Amino acid sequence: MSEAVHFYRVADAFGCFSNFAPYPIRMNGKTWPTSEHYFQAMKFVDDEHQESIRQTDSPMIAARMGRDRSRPLRKDWEDVKVAIMREAVQAKFRQHDDIREILCSTGDATIVEHTKNDAYWGDGGDGAGENMLGRILMDVREELCRPHGAETPD
Repeated sequence: MSEAVHFYRVADAFGCFSNFAPYPIRMNGKTWPTSEHYFQAMKFVDDEHQESIRQTDSPMIAARMGRDRSRPLRKDWEDVKVAIMREAVQAKFRQHDDIREILCSTGDATIVEHTKNDAYWGDGGDGAGENMLGRILMDVREELCRPHGAETPD
């Protein structure tokens, strides 16, 4: 088993795995400054809320706006949030060759968003969290970095 790859801050090693990393994604006919912008905007069905998040300067502000419960959270959010995160991460690594290479370079290593700030998307800081973002990254790595249908020689 390979060693785990930990990430959290954009400036650190593997910081490109963070949703705050400055890799724009094209989704739904629009360019989003970061995958965080897209994810937070998708919490709302109202175009005005989505657009105000898309146009904000930083992913931190986008995250704060997405967590603002004075905005009407879409009713199915808990059911769709993992699929939306997966779409954003897939788009990011499909659309940026440089970071796709970094993702592929992790081989079979476990990828962990290491932070005490989040026990759902991250590991909770003590490894007990669900690490959903890390799991999605590993799924996307499997999808984008492994040859499909390759037969083993006899």
